[in-house]
Amino acid sequence: MLTVKIEKQLGNFLLNADFETDAPIAGLLGASGCGKSLTLKCIAGLEQPDRGRIVLDGTVLFDSQAGTCLPPQKRQVGYLFQSYALFPHMTVKQNILCGMQREKDRTKKLDSLNQLSRLLQLEHVMDLKPGSLSGGQAQRTAIARILASRPRLLLLDEPFAALDSYLREQLQLELKELLLALDCQTVLVTHSRDETFLLCSHLAVMDRGEISAADSTKGLFEQPQTTAAAQLTGCKNIAKARKAGDFTVDVPDWGICLTAARPVPDRLQAVGIRAHSFSPEVSSNRLSVTLCSHIKEPFEDLFLFRFQGQASDSPPLWWRLPKGQTPNSFPSSLGVLPDQVLLLT
Repeated sequence: MLTVKIEKQLGNFLLNADFETDAPIAGLLGASGCGKSLTLKCIAGLEQPDRGRIVLDGTVLFDSQAGTCLPPQKRQVGYLFQSYALFPHMTVKQNILCGMQREKDRTKKLDSLNQLSRLLQLEHVMDLKPGSLSGGQAQRTAIARILASRPRLLLLDEPFAALDSYLREQLQLELKELLLALDCQTVLVTHSRDETFLLCSHLAVMDRGEISAADSTKGLFEQPQTTAAAQLTGCKNIAKARKAGDFTVDVPDWGICLTAARPVPDRLQAVGIRAHSFSPEVSSNRLSVTLCSHIKEPFEDLFLFRFQGQASDSPPLWWRLPKGQTPNSFPSSLGVLPDQVLLLT
């Protein structure tokens, strides 16, 4: 179990991170500059918070009131940098052995080295230097070096940021299988919603230094809770809204009223509708629409449309359809199921 409740001021930026997770792989999702990497550095001991508390499996890593701040080498936390930070002049074997400096028994070192090389499928590259490795091999070497120090927590900071999309997708599947096989909790920092959905069972969304929403990954994609979470999980249609009834919301910019499946909170600020949620077959929340433009993408069709009576200065809405499901003519009205109306606070 990892519990983080910290504050840190850096210039005009205030980090106020407050979350708890015991998920095997937890995600921290947010836009660039929101404080994700700073949070990881505070957990790892590379940065010291101004106040607060960090606890890992009952061990207090940091407590400002008690004056506790364990040094990085005593936290049993492994930190994987975006660049992997491998030593270029050393072989894979030598890089991994660097993570075993605390182990003095040579036999135990070799046993651990052999075990890690098998686990991470590095047996055939142990004598190569980082410059000769593929992206996947370099990533696995960096993880092996971290695991050699036997961490209780593994922190991954945008591990796929520098890779092209094809290699990224390959390594994501490899890494998920590997992490689930390890007896080590993981926190993954990313700005990619696809990455979090694939890899993480629990997700916290960070917005301007604060956790704006947290839930199971599936739950947060289904009900993002906040505008920031809706945007980061890919919702394209978001507009300011106000409560009109227990299950109804008024959306002035769209000139419409929608029925939701859940009770409308008093703190409602906006509504969201995902681009795949519209349908000409749904009778609920069915409203007249006008086509603005049709954009053909490789595997989907994107329609931009406006509601009848929509404010002229508000942007058109998105409707996405897989290839092969595109109607012969654009419908005069579209509906949305009440459970697809996202209520955002």
